[in-house]
Amino acid sequence: MTDKTIKRKHYLLVIVGGLAAMLLLGLFNKTISYTSSNEFCASCHVHPHAEASWKLSIHNNTPSGVSVKCVECHLPPEEQKIRFVTRKAYHGFHDLYSYLTLDTDKIDWAEKRSREASANFVYEDGCKKCHTNMFPSTLNALGGESHLKYLRNPDNTSCLQCHQNVGHYRGEIGLTVDDDLSSGPKEIFTNLTEVKEFVDFEEKLPGTSVSFNMVAINGGQFEMGTPTTEPYRKIDEGPVRDVEVGNFWMAEIEVSWNEYLAFFRATGSQGRKEAVEINEEIDGISGATPPWGAPDQGWGKGTRPAITMSHLGAETYCRWLSSVTGRKYRLPTEAEWEYAARGGTTTPYFFDGASKDFEVDGFWNKIFGADTAGINSYVIYIENSPIKTQPPGMVIANPFGLKNMLGNVAEFCLDYYDPTVYSKYPKGIVKNPRGPRNGTEHVVRGGSYNNSAKDLRAGRRDFTKTKAWLVTDPQIPKSIWWYSDSKNVGFRVVCEYNAENYNSEN
Repeated sequence: MTDKTIKRKHYLLVIVGGLAAMLLLGLFNKTISYTSSNEFCASCHVHPHAEASWKLSIHNNTPSGVSVKCVECHLPPEEQKIRFVTRKAYHGFHDLYSYLTLDTDKIDWAEKRSREASANFVYEDGCKKCHTNMFPSTLNALGGESHLKYLRNPDNTSCLQCHQNVGHYRGEIGLTVDDDLSSGPKEIFTNLTEVKEFVDFEEKLPGTSVSFNMVAINGGQFEMGTPTTEPYRKIDEGPVRDVEVGNFWMAEIEVSWNEYLAFFRATGSQGRKEAVEINEEIDGISGATPPWGAPDQGWGKGTRPAITMSHLGAETYCRWLSSVTGRKYRLPTEAEWEYAARGGTTTPYFFDGASKDFEVDGFWNKIFGADTAGINSYVIYIENSPIKTQPPGMVIANPFGLKNMLGNVAEFCLDYYDPTVYSKYPKGIVKNPRGPRNGTEHVVRGGSYNNSAKDLRAGRRDFTKTKAWLVTDPQIPKSIWWYSDSKNVGFRVVCEYNAENYNSEN
């Protein structure tokens, strides 16, 4: 074979290889283009309302007729070729696996709409590719302040915190004074509830259809705090102290949306801005300003516990409740809360079982699972909640007749938080302790729907984290009434037992 023939074969191989590469590249680009179309995404995407809600959104239903494709939000920009292809492959295989193996009727789509979940499949690079001008002439003052905040601190802010609803329309999600209370009883109460002895009673709010049960808690002595031998104990839970509390009434359940919306309807103002002086009263009790977004997270209102209000919002609710009922309502002290939560028991829970039995962090429980049959009847927590609040009827009450003292949502207490407060109380039996006289954060007690068993113990302590709970609030100044980043804390009320609200003649 001559050198000339060999060269021709080499040239032919180069030409054929080049043509094959061009063909493969063309097929690859065609495949990428085809699988990036809205039609392809909709062909096997299991979300039942994704296409319909996208068509109604401002990313498709626009005056200019410009429509944003699925991949422009749910993948990095195509200019980032390697990242675009790798993320496309990842999401594609993930969605295909879900389509073939999961029961799509059991997927919690509401949970996947949360800001935290959205961050896993919405790419801000796509937002910034199209929205290159962050300060257009039509931008209002709040938008300008929020965009400036984003540019200054992009690591702690995101487009999703303000614009979560632009890709898929979800309806109006804000809270207004006209929110429906129809899940409560139909009767409109007109008279004050009379209480002539220290017994359980039903508080009926005049002028509303809202009522709730108050349980008479006979006071007594108990050991407050947790012993050093209790598993998962934290240092701020001791030392154990002998404490005595007096009689008081406590709400059977956490303050529900029915109850909190009655307060909001009576005192809220749609147009009022954040007050400079929060103690100033305007026309009686000035209630909360409207929240930023949906305070119930789309989980539902009714008898579910009200959430995302600030500690100030909870205290103001108690002041309003006192004014409309003629009784002294307030948040429970930390001592009252723990006394009520224990229900006369001395163990970590008011029911049988140890925290190590319920936690899935030991070798045995990790492999074979924890025995949660008992705890599931008494507490709404991470193992039996679909990561959201639940109605109170799902659990059994504790020995005092109180529901969800250890779960569903954590609860505000009256006391300021001090990690060493137990050691600062005087020696002997401490009567009706009220915590430190001042502070910056307040005590939070009890676990919630997203806590595991170790955080449901009756002696566990926590506290408000005001700065962290307002990180994603885009308003300037930030709200004093609503937390943007706290979804698992609510409150329940107590009513003081004294001559003012004990109406019998003894």
